[in-house]
Amino acid sequence: MSLFDWFANRRKSAQNSPQRPEREIADGLWLKCEACGALTYTKDLQANQMVCLECGHHIPVSSEERIQQLIDGNTWMPINNTIKATDPLKFCDRKAYSDRLQEYRSKTGLLDAVQTGIGNMETEPVALGVMDFRFMGGSMGSVVGEKLTRLIEKATQESLPVVIVCASGGARMQEGMLSLMQMAKISGALEQHREAKLLYIPVLTHPTTGGVTASFAMLGDIIIAEPKATIGFAGRRVIEQTVREKLPENFQTSEYLLEHGFVDVIVPRTQLKKTLVQLIRLHKPLSVTSISPKLLEAGPHCHLPYKTEQHNLSTNENNIQVTPQN
Repeated sequence: MSLFDWFANRRKSAQNSPQRPEREIADGLWLKCEACGALTYTKDLQANQMVCLECGHHIPVSSEERIQQLIDGNTWMPINNTIKATDPLKFCDRKAYSDRLQEYRSKTGLLDAVQTGIGNMETEPVALGVMDFRFMGGSMGSVVGEKLTRLIEKATQESLPVVIVCASGGARMQEGMLSLMQMAKISGALEQHREAKLLYIPVLTHPTTGGVTASFAMLGDIIIAEPKATIGFAGRRVIEQTVREKLPENFQTSEYLLEHGFVDVIVPRTQLKKTLVQLIRLHKPLSVTSISPKLLEAGPHCHLPYKTEQHNLSTNENNIQVTPQN
């Protein structure tokens, strides 16, 4: 057999052989950036708070990850974390609302789209609320409104600053008017917090839209946004059809809002905790030096008891269910 025949036979057998599947990336070991396509070792990304090392793209993170990034270890004390939504409207689209809630609870391990609690940021006590876009797009239902309202009221009682990390598609349509009521309820609690001369800082992440933008996301003393976050009320297409004008390409980005005065500062995620601590220390009342002894007695990871009647709110009015705590 000649050398030419040998190469011809190799080519023929290669063509007839089944195609090898492309090499797959080990699940969870590497992550591909949606913005630049760079492949990065997951542990390196986590060390950089899920910000792409190549282009600076801010990869979405869960509420659990956000709490770990912002709160000092062993100081996080979740509050009101047993409140569940009910289904008073018996709403059903392609799936019953009650079934949809159960599905997202199973997927995320959360009872609803926000986590609230009290913890320390570099020893500075703060009341923190973190919305989670994984739970029905971070939509604001009765539970989200109730938990944030109680968080703000507790912060007012304890003379603590409030930080809310916003990530939401807006009001939760499955709860109708009950969802829209939360905008006014949270805003009212923030007004009492403001009258007590206490600090409130919303952090706008990608995306922050709808009723959240129309209420507590824009009521901060200092409004912080992450780079290139989508922030707005209605969608681009709806606005363009209404005003019949072509909008700028960077419309509804944090950079555009900063330029037009809707946002005070854009802070990369890697600098967020440091920035928040500086602002809290600048605005801290002289009497507040640490978390109150009453809270510390409960210890880390405790569940502080709350009674619905203390807030003059009934279960039917707020579409919530409170599980008794031991």
